[in-house]
Amino acid sequence: MDLLTIEREYFAKGFSAVAGVDEVGRGPLAGPVVCAAVILPLEEEKRIAGIDDSKKLSAKKRELLASQIRETARAFAICEVGAEEIDRINILQATRLCMKRAVESLGVSPDMVLTDGNMTLELSCPQKSIVKGDALVCSIGAASILAKVYRDELMREYAKEFPEYGFEKHVGYGTAAHIQAIREYGICRIHRKTFVTKFWDGRVRT
Repeated sequence: MDLLTIEREYFAKGFSAVAGVDEVGRGPLAGPVVCAAVILPLEEEKRIAGIDDSKKLSAKKRELLASQIRETARAFAICEVGAEEIDRINILQATRLCMKRAVESLGVSPDMVLTDGNMTLELSCPQKSIVKGDALVCSIGAASILAKVYRDELMREYAKEFPEYGFEKHVGYGTAAHIQAIREYGICRIHRKTFVTKFWDGRVRT
């Protein structure tokens, strides 16, 4: 998957800066949705071996690859949209907004954007969404790795502030232990109120 085949196909068609975009964190009960955009170099000597869908990689491998991607990429950007905005505009719109912000934050302006899944963004340049793109397109896989590593680290930091929820273990997803903690303590400021209505009694941890 690390052969940059699709990116090179677009390069052959005249596109000079192909960005891959992906998100992590659409499903959790707490924490932001995080999106990354990456433009990888096409030179063979700069190719990063081992890029894949972040969910298929160990945490150690993801962190190693994330470091290599940051060092080697022509450009990358990571953005987040927090719980309050997710509650206000819904998770789909929050994800689209987050992806758009990531693309627009790139230090190199892309002339083609490839997104994972079935996501259309409000962009001025051409774009294409690719189902399972994080496992098929190198730059999308790279974006998924950056987003996952960034969000996991962020949730570990939140775990220090709110230790009773166990964010360092489930990174905000709705595990049985997390749901039990919400029932016991209420929610904190990074919880998505629209995601916890079935087991939240209205209490907010201060």
